Amino acid sequence: MGIEIYTDGAARGNPGASASGYVIYDPSGRQLAKNTIYNGIKTNNQAEYIAIIAALKEAGRLSGYREDVDLFSDSELVINQLNGKYKVRNGSLILLYEEASSIIRKFKSCRLHNVPREEEHISMVDRSLNITLDSID
Repeated sequence: MGIEIYTDGAARGNPGASASGYVIYDPSGRQLAKNTIYNGIKTNNQAEYIAIIAALKEAGRLSGYREDVDLFSDSELVINQLNGKYKVRNGSLILLYEEASSIIRKFKSCRLHNVPREEEHISMVDRSLNITLDSID
């Protein structure tokens, strides 16, 4: 296993105030990066894509895109779109999908996993998103 990335996105409203975040670990389990981004007014799905794009860019910066990546998200829609199981029908997601797909192709390999929101790393990212959004309200 290579780099592990855990991402989450949140929107209060939908669309509404939104935030995206991630945490990245090296193969030994050491945290390499963590970030939370306030996005302004976006949908939840847009926030999920923004989280994935930001995390993949950071993982690429850290690894030179030479590592295998396992990316975990609680967004069934976004993971299944990126895995090719679902079509992207929403016009506001097409450019985000294309950007994420382009970055994914740069890595040695990238496996995408849909996990429950209760997964410990996803929950940690979710808490940081809520802190960010609480500070905006």
